[in-house]
Amino acid sequence: MMPLKKIDFSNRKNLEKYSSAFTLSDMEVFIFPELFYPLVIANIMSPLIWKWRDDPWFRDIEKKSFIYKANRIKQYIIQNYVFNLDLATWGLTTKSRELERFRDFFDPELLKQSNALFGYEGDKYYFDIDIRKHFGLDKYDSDIIPYWKTETVEAMTAFRHKDNFTTGAGECVSFSALYAAAMFIVGRIELEKIFLIATPLHSQNYINEKEGLITNNRRIVTKNMWYNGTSLSEKARRALENERVTIVSHITGYIHTLYREATININAYNSFASKLKEFLATELSDVIFINFLRFKSKYKNLFQYCCDYSGVCRFIALEKMFEYEHTSKFNVSPESRKQLINEIEGDEFHLSPLHGRIILNDIEKAFNESRCKNPEDLEQELMQHKDAVDSKQIADLIKDLSCFVFTEPKLPDTDKSYVGNNVPEIAVTDDRKTIMKKVREAVSTSETALLSLYVYRQMDEINWLPFIKATIERNPVCFTDLEGKTTEEVYEMLNSMPNESIYEENRLALPDEVWNFQRGDGIEKALLLVDFMILGDYDPVLIEIDHERVDVRSGHEKYHFTSGKNLKKSIEISGHNINIEQG
Repeated sequence: MMPLKKIDFSNRKNLEKYSSAFTLSDMEVFIFPELFYPLVIANIMSPLIWKWRDDPWFRDIEKKSFIYKANRIKQYIIQNYVFNLDLATWGLTTKSRELERFRDFFDPELLKQSNALFGYEGDKYYFDIDIRKHFGLDKYDSDIIPYWKTETVEAMTAFRHKDNFTTGAGECVSFSALYAAAMFIVGRIELEKIFLIATPLHSQNYINEKEGLITNNRRIVTKNMWYNGTSLSEKARRALENERVTIVSHITGYIHTLYREATININAYNSFASKLKEFLATELSDVIFINFLRFKSKYKNLFQYCCDYSGVCRFIALEKMFEYEHTSKFNVSPESRKQLINEIEGDEFHLSPLHGRIILNDIEKAFNESRCKNPEDLEQELMQHKDAVDSKQIADLIKDLSCFVFTEPKLPDTDKSYVGNNVPEIAVTDDRKTIMKKVREAVSTSETALLSLYVYRQMDEINWLPFIKATIERNPVCFTDLEGKTTEEVYEMLNSMPNESIYEENRLALPDEVWNFQRGDGIEKALLLVDFMILGDYDPVLIEIDHERVDVRSGHEKYHFTSGKNLKKSIEISGHNINIEQG
């Protein structure tokens, strides 16, 4: 292994950045966007996703089409992970505490302009959803905000050990990193084609392959799906329709809406922006118009449909046809409409046209005769029926339709200062061992590679100071459940847990991961106990790690744990001072 790049941890910004590599809160990733892709690389280095390749579910997947691969990965993720944004999982912090932590190297006013929990309300969307109520924060003081830590694939998978969970789980940034790693390892999609997109309230990926693909939490959205008007596409559209993109992260680097410097390759970013805009635009057609009416339900009652039944014209309210979609395998779209109509009860039809509605057949005829190539053409057709429908309703419909067929993503401006960024050259033909080797060899010249080792928690190859700082400062969940306990009681509780880590090899879980998943290696349990002791004003506290033996001492008190890790360290914590020595 090449010598590790020397980091000056007396520099507070460096210490906060590398400490954030372990907790990866939404706030931390926002402040340090260079952490985003190292999480992807850490997941790629993890043995867990490589095991997916051996699952019969993915047999011969390398021979399949891109969409087949994406759908197979999606279904595997849906079966094995649920979305979780519970406030209790990783605990709470305060705006004032976070602002104080980052004030020396980030302008608080800029934060308020781009982070929903710090005052940013962006478009009307944020006012409509009442942001704090939406996330269950309305019962707390307005200074309280969630940590929302991004989970590694190990932490996501370990949720199956947590009460009320039967599978893995994670929040949106976790799913972004999971999908990116899975598309690379299982789908054999080059990292150069995978872009992570963060907005103030969401994170998703754009895969630059074929017509493009968006991953959205557990789901995927193709271009056709983006315009099908279903509730799934509606949810997928929210972020890009209503929010500003704050970060675009890529294997070559990142671009941040607020930072003057960017490390992403400008050609890769321009290609991404161009392809994403193509994905978010479509031509107007009769099918797209029906999908739009499905999407914007308030316009359904402006239309009726006329169908022939044994030579007799019958009329039906369009919203009634859409209702029958919910219990049918057919839909209102032209290709399966006849089959849907056959399933509709006869008393839903009328022998005379319904008053105050446009006959959809007339509009579809205009589409078929190429008289409605764009929303403006359609508006002229609809205005011929203004005696049936109010002209303002038509104007509103056309305005919403224009937004439906074209979304202008609010991407970071390209007017940046682009700085060089060395990254490990990882290929889809590499196996896991080769990738690990490439990352380790790159750490002397690549911060991306070095941060990847920190996110991966390769404790025998990194400096422990940032990890211990994260351990004692940002693991509040265990304290809530342990409040009122004695140190001896906590020690007994830890000893009753399985002595197994959620991380393989010489990698370590944080105290809240130990507590949430009720298991841990001896070193991990010792660090949780130390956290509790520091909260109880024990000072100083000494941790001696000598391979299998782990001892915690403070004054006359001593506690012993057993470790399966091959690590050796001596750590003394006194007040805010952390002293770490090789044992």
